[in-house]
Amino acid sequence: MDATLKLKAEQLAGEIANEAKTLDDVNDLFRTLMKSALERMLDTEMDVHLGRRSSAALPAAAIVVGGPAPANRRNGRSKKTVSGEMGDITLDTPRDRQSTFEPQLIAKHQRRLAGFDEKILALYAKGMTTRDIQELVKELYGVDVSPTLVSEITADLDAEVTAWRQRRLDAVWPIVYLDGIIVHVRGENNRVSQHTMYVAIGVNLQGKKELLGLWLSETEGAKFWLSCLTDLKNRGLHDIFIVCVDGLSGFADAIRAAYPQTKVQLCIVHLVRAALKYVTFEDSKAVAADLKKIYQSATVEEAEEALEKFAEVWGEKYPTIVKQWRLKWTDIITLFDFPPAIRKAIYTTNAIESINSVIRKFTRNRKQYPNAESALKLVYLAIHEASKRWTMPIRGWKAALNHFAIMFEDRLPGRGEKKAA
Repeated sequence: MDATLKLKAEQLAGEIANEAKTLDDVNDLFRTLMKSALERMLDTEMDVHLGRRSSAALPAAAIVVGGPAPANRRNGRSKKTVSGEMGDITLDTPRDRQSTFEPQLIAKHQRRLAGFDEKILALYAKGMTTRDIQELVKELYGVDVSPTLVSEITADLDAEVTAWRQRRLDAVWPIVYLDGIIVHVRGENNRVSQHTMYVAIGVNLQGKKELLGLWLSETEGAKFWLSCLTDLKNRGLHDIFIVCVDGLSGFADAIRAAYPQTKVQLCIVHLVRAALKYVTFEDSKAVAADLKKIYQSATVEEAEEALEKFAEVWGEKYPTIVKQWRLKWTDIITLFDFPPAIRKAIYTTNAIESINSVIRKFTRNRKQYPNAESALKLVYLAIHEASKRWTMPIRGWKAALNHFAIMFEDRLPGRGEKKAA
């Protein structure tokens, strides 16, 4: 906004403040202003279309190329109601005799002003049901939003989600988190059943998080995870330094089948939670504290000593915990290959847990999804909304990247070529 226009706006605001008595009065005045401004802009478009005004009078987006012959002229007006943040506004839109006028400001069949659809999508992405959206939009803007309208607004998401799921990925991702969350989906037989939403989040070479993929299956299993990893590979992701996962049986083997060079780190938080399921309430704090001594050890040797001490104290009472940790020990101690800066990033799947919390918040309002495509589309929308906050690298990323550059010198982009040269 230039200085002259800003001054005019401030003068107008002063006049409105003197005349308006209530907030409704202010809204009515703004609707009137909006109606007048839109109609004048449409009139200007018509003048340009008819060749009666220079196209310099319009912004580039509103210029209609290849206007009709000079014989064309105005042919009255027609009423059109559009919805926007100020509610419904009825416009008197100009017509021409040859019906060749194609307005750019508000297209012929457009019924919603720019930005209104985004508001609906944002509410949808926050987990609001269609009924919630109807009530809120009616209360805020005085606009009736039907379920059909919401469906129309979200229909374009199908193509967007398909393109996103098929997009090419960078060849190297230092860290990838994999996890699954249960959602309820109505199947073709019209029965609602539990499905697993498979989620993959990567940390790129700049240290920033990005959602890599979403998949849906009726069960969570290592075999399906292998198909998800194969999909990532087919889309260009050829190397991962570390994959962080929960303790699903066979998961680590599936990862190594797709990415033989990748190190697997089991999520310590998942392991502790699983262990505490066997522990009485009275012992839970003490057991958790002794487990903490294992994974917060300085070295793998120290961690092994802590595990043995844990077995001496708790092995007789809780043998299952000791057995599970020893069985999974190889994928627990991966973190000790790295300095503290990287350990903090890989010993827990907090990055993906935050995504799961977004999905859970979303599904609290939606107890079930009508079909698999709807589940993928709406969860994508929710995560896409949450990812707008992923603007900064993860903590300690510079130190972590320096370590990666040494440990994976031949696999880090640009490093292997330099060495060969």
